[in-house]
Amino acid sequence: MEDGFDGRAAKIAERPAARAMPAGAGASWPLEDRPGFLARRLHQIHVSLFSERCAEFRITPLQYSLLSLLVDLGEADQTTLSNAIALDRTTTTGAVKRLEARGLVSRTTSATDRRAQTCRPTQAGRDLHGAMEGTARDAHAATIAVLSPAEREVFVRLIKKLTAAHAQRRDSADLKD
Repeated sequence: MEDGFDGRAAKIAERPAARAMPAGAGASWPLEDRPGFLARRLHQIHVSLFSERCAEFRITPLQYSLLSLLVDLGEADQTTLSNAIALDRTTTTGAVKRLEARGLVSRTTSATDRRAQTCRPTQAGRDLHGAMEGTARDAHAATIAVLSPAEREVFVRLIKKLTAAHAQRRDSADLKD
C-alpha cells in the first residue's frame, strides 16, 4: 500500500530514536526525524482516515469534536468550546456556525452575557453523533492500528503527557498556522 511518504515510512520507523534530535546546529536533521513534522503528518493521516470512514456523515474531525463535546455537556458557550478543544475562537465560531447551518447545533444569546452564544446539540445533532460514533472510533483506531495494544497504550499516554505539558499554549497566536 502506498503510504504517501515516498515509501520511506518503514525505513523511518527503523531509525534509532537518538537520531530524532540532532546533537547541535549544522547536524543533519531530516524532516522525517523531527517530532513536529511527524505530529503534523500523523494529523494529516488521521484526518484522511476519518474523512474516508465518516464521509457519509459529511462532518470534519473538528466538527465531530465540537458535536461530541456538546452532546457530553448538553450546552456550552463558544469560549468554553474553544478552550476545551484548544482552538481559537474564530475557528470555533466558524465550525459551530457550519453545524448550526446543518441543523445539528442551535445557538442562542446567553441570558447572563449578551455577548456570548450558548450552543446546544439539536436532536438531529444527537442522532448524527450516535449514528457515527462507532465509525469515528474506527477511524481513531485505524490511525494507530499498526501499533500493538501495548504500544497504543504507551503512545496515547505519551501524547497526553506532551499535550498536558504544553496546555498553556491555547491562545490564538499559538494555535494558528
